[in-house]
Amino acid sequence: MPETRDILILGGTGQVGTELQAPALWGAGTRLHAPSRAALDVTDAAAIDAALAQRPYAAVVNAAAYTAVDRAESEIAAAWALNAVAPALLAAATARAGIPLVHVSTDYVFDGRTEAPCTPDTPVDPQSVYGASKAAGEIAVRSANPRHAILRTAWVVSPHRGNFVKTMLRLAAERERLSVVDDQHGSPTSAGDLAAGLAQIAQALARDPTAPTGTHHFVNAGATTWCGFARAIVAGAARRGGRSVPVDAIPTSAFPTPARRPAHSVLSTASLTAAYGLRPRPWAEALDDILDRLVGPERTTTETQA
Repeated sequence: MPETRDILILGGTGQVGTELQAPALWGAGTRLHAPSRAALDVTDAAAIDAALAQRPYAAVVNAAAYTAVDRAESEIAAAWALNAVAPALLAAATARAGIPLVHVSTDYVFDGRTEAPCTPDTPVDPQSVYGASKAAGEIAVRSANPRHAILRTAWVVSPHRGNFVKTMLRLAAERERLSVVDDQHGSPTSAGDLAAGLAQIAQALARDPTAPTGTHHFVNAGATTWCGFARAIVAGAARRGGRSVPVDAIPTSAFPTPARRPAHSVLSTASLTAAYGLRPRPWAEALDDILDRLVGPERTTTETQA
């Protein structure tokens, strides 16, 4: 009989948290626990301690976050509570309990001014409330629990919740043409692929006290702009019978937002590969899988002509 292992997943209703609950990622003998925000307030230290005391968790994966980037500019306290205070409390509580913590962070901790891919050692310089709150959460995790793994990610998409892929599909069905920013560069990331990486790292930390710790990046391979990504989405949907519309490139200045976005946030995954052997696949392959689930399989030439 395989050893039974309990894993606590926080942020289970989000894109990554939803994918983390796929049993296939964890294998036999793993029991997943994903309490709702109402069941476990991660900004309440006593509630966290009580939750960790319920069973001998082998690892905690924190995918809970305040991700409304623009709204964070006015809801500063709410963003810092979930993105900075909660990780600090979780890191301290898991350290006391001897539990490794796997934490999800973001490319927004960088200023986005350099065109070279950011490594985990690139100095952070957040330009938004969201980015600053996530950077503070990273510091808290590193400071409080030595058995941690922080995975920074970017441009997360999936068949779940609201995200760029679903928005582009909706707009392509409604409008004659789209206009999308073409001077912000990054790497689209499948929530499912990220969840698989998080699960593999959590299990490594759970079974091996000497497993690698530290900060790494997980994004799908390759880079594009938001406009390039939108064009790939529309083209992929059209191959599946969806509507094809032109996608026009516009500068960031034509689409002002309350929060500043990094102009260059391509992340290097080299340290992830060195530490855990993980090699994320190209983002275009991951996008195809998402479109298969949202739109359907690609049509053959015969089907298209019919």
